[in-house]
Amino acid sequence: MALLSVQTLGFPQLRRDDQPCPLALRKGLALLVYLGEVKSPVGRDVIATMLWPEGGEEVVRARLRRLLHRLQLTLGEQALTIDRSTVRWSAAIALQVDSQLFEQACDDGEFERACRLYAGDFLDGFTPGDCPQFDEWAFFRREALRGRLIQALERVVQDKHAAGDYAAAAAHAGRLVECDPLSEVYGRHLIRNLLLAGDRVTAQRHFEAIRQRLHDELNVAPELETSALLDGGTTLIGDNPPSTRYVSGDGVHLAFQTYGTGRMDILLLPGFVSHVERVWEEPRCRAFLSSLAGMGRLILLDRRGVGLSDRVGFNPSVEATAQDIGTVLDAVGSRRVVLFGASEGGPACIQFAVDHPHRVAGLILFASLAKGTATDDYVHALQAAQYDLWLQQLIAGWGGPAGIETFAPSLAGDPQARAWWAGLLRAASSPGAIKGVLAALREMDVRQLLDRIAVPTLVLHRRDDRAVRVGAGRHLASQISKARFVELEGADHWVHAGDQQPVLANIKQFVGSLAA
Repeated sequence: MALLSVQTLGFPQLRRDDQPCPLALRKGLALLVYLGEVKSPVGRDVIATMLWPEGGEEVVRARLRRLLHRLQLTLGEQALTIDRSTVRWSAAIALQVDSQLFEQACDDGEFERACRLYAGDFLDGFTPGDCPQFDEWAFFRREALRGRLIQALERVVQDKHAAGDYAAAAAHAGRLVECDPLSEVYGRHLIRNLLLAGDRVTAQRHFEAIRQRLHDELNVAPELETSALLDGGTTLIGDNPPSTRYVSGDGVHLAFQTYGTGRMDILLLPGFVSHVERVWEEPRCRAFLSSLAGMGRLILLDRRGVGLSDRVGFNPSVEATAQDIGTVLDAVGSRRVVLFGASEGGPACIQFAVDHPHRVAGLILFASLAKGTATDDYVHALQAAQYDLWLQQLIAGWGGPAGIETFAPSLAGDPQARAWWAGLLRAASSPGAIKGVLAALREMDVRQLLDRIAVPTLVLHRRDDRAVRVGAGRHLASQISKARFVELEGADHWVHAGDQQPVLANIKQFVGSLAA
């Protein structure tokens, strides 16, 4: 059986029995890559629309016939299975696609091997020309694979550092910096491991490069934590974010952190996107999290499919996310917890509080809602068509600071906040993956659970929130028997943006009343 390899990571290439198989047909190469990726028969009409979007039906059919004939002449008649309606790679050959080998290594936890397999971005520098549908598909696939690379690199840096192999940790951290040159978290990973490996000269050079990029792109200086690495060697451990740990539940590895001590545990579940390490990179967010940790032991987690937790092949439900909460609470030995659900994190916290009231001391819902889209009996969310338009706009802007004007209007003009948000989005998910997560949230509805909440509840909402209307918060409080509603000034949806002090004061009072 012939072995045919399709290289998609980097500029695409074909190899037959480990020998180059040149193909001058750009549309033919695009078709072979697409067939290898989807791993199933593809309709001739789908191929025709993708490769010749402007052609007439008869002309396009003739072009496709000619293309398939030329591919068979190049690859051999046994390479493709072609019938009157579909085309696919033949079972008579052994097909190997490097992007799938990369993803399998990630799924198997072989993150170092996955990093070796990732030779470049998906179809880097390639386009069949005048094929917008193919280019759009390739863009989403490229971003998904790039997100998995970042996740794999983060895991390897963490593992190599913990094992004392600082040179290897620095090498992989260098790739992280290439993925996101403005991330000071990644820059600190690189500098710290270079210092520990004894290479102060290279560490100094990378610090200067980061300092110059921050100045040129954002007109800001490095944070004190970054500068202090070189000023004081690697002794500045107390100011570093907490270490990330993993626990497996339901076959999914979940990333989590704990920070601080105290009589009460506080688990924070953010909205649709999170990354337990990069949240510490934004000064305001770091200050807010540190303040929470002063009230009790803070627990952070990335829900399945997002951030440093395992990517999954489906859209996680509210019930699945609630299960993730329980898995992490078990891992940290938490018996009683205050659940803090922000935005879309609220519904999963509600679900867990209803299912496990004996484990929940209290519930905090910030800028949250009970239903994803509006209906006649729920007017506090976007209409389905409005939601789909917002989602489309968000996905179109992914990779940049998408939606910051809505989520944090007070920070929309801050270049450092914009760069942090853009980097957080890229590290936390890909546009294709987050599209599925948000599509699932659109159908979310936990209204039937609200009157079953038996724990004390604090509902906080800013009056002019642009992302989730204040009416959604009022509705939550009105339907939960033990709820207290506090309407705050401001328009920011992010809890750490705007004036944090009223938020923290209310949370401190609430947590204190539970601990009394």
